[in-house]
Amino acid sequence: MNPITTLVQKLNDANLWDRSIALSRNEFLKVKGSIDTNLYLVVKGTLRIFLLEDEEEHTIRFGYQNNLIAALDSFLSEKPSDLYIQALKQVELKSIRKKDYYDFMDSSPENQQLWMTVLENFTLQQMEREADILTNSPAKRYERVLARSPQLFQEVPHKYIASYLRMTPETLSRIKTGLQKNV
Repeated sequence: MNPITTLVQKLNDANLWDRSIALSRNEFLKVKGSIDTNLYLVVKGTLRIFLLEDEEEHTIRFGYQNNLIAALDSFLSEKPSDLYIQALKQVELKSIRKKDYYDFMDSSPENQQLWMTVLENFTLQQMEREADILTNSPAKRYERVLARSPQLFQEVPHKYIASYLRMTPETLSRIKTGLQKNV
């Protein structure tokens, strides 16, 4: 079973979610400079996590239904983060405070191992994404993301996908058009 699915099931079974949050389209869950030590479960909708540099947005991650999301840097360090988390469509979330989450994780070796597995998987995903950005052509990055996360293209506006893939929306459009002609 997927470690995220297992973790979410354990948190549900323990009834640890402390509140529900509803966000409207384009509303922010978190903005730059804020501290956020909550972990969130996306119950419904889609969010993006991004940085803003010189008025240019750099999307680094998306959160979909049944995903866990956090401003991981702030969650771990308990310091302000440069990250923004924004709803791309209407979103429903559940949240758990870091202390409650860590208390639960510390309650058994099995929970600790599960948390370690989740962090390891996240680290590997981030490393794969970095390698893609640094070494692959825009077309190859598009193909890999399409294979890995096809739901992305149904749920996320193309300008944010382009940002995530580190290309312009025009380049993304040309790649999609070129690949469709070759099919």
